[in-house]
Amino acid sequence: MGKKLKEITPRISDFIAKQKLFFTGTAMEDGRVNVSPKGMDAFRVLGPNRVMWLNLTGSGNETAAHLLQKNRITIMFCAFEGAPMILRLYGKARVYHPGDSEFQEHIGLFPDIAGTRQLFDVEVDLVQTSCGMGVPFMEYQGEREELRTWAEELGEEGIQAYWKNKNLISLDGAETGLPVKN
Repeated sequence: MGKKLKEITPRISDFIAKQKLFFTGTAMEDGRVNVSPKGMDAFRVLGPNRVMWLNLTGSGNETAAHLLQKNRITIMFCAFEGAPMILRLYGKARVYHPGDSEFQEHIGLFPDIAGTRQLFDVEVDLVQTSCGMGVPFMEYQGEREELRTWAEELGEEGIQAYWKNKNLISLDGAETGLPVKN
């Protein structure tokens, strides 16, 4: 059944590489807990205790706000095909924005996707697996193209305006740290 590990093993790294969907969970000391689904080709294992994901523009920016207030994160994967498993990665994260040297250093690991907002660099301190026997089988049919198309149509200026309007303050009124161009 479930195991606790100190690092991402090659078997777990292989499992992650096959997944089409993952979830992030964050929370400040007070306020709402945020659980966010992520897809596309946006997740990389960089080492036994380090992962990174490409974060795209969305309706909010809760993860970034939460990490500024309380630096803790859980990333969860579920096997929807093959052998059952739930995988959780626990740790702390750094947020890199397009103007940061770390962003420039790592963005080449990911495909060029319109609306790219941040990179989240997670130092993993606990890896936990559990059975996942209650997770249903589901068939992957492909990526949705609406987010990519929407961001391409907005263009860089439109994305910046959207960030100013929707991505600078969390649902609970906390700043997200997202730099925007004037």
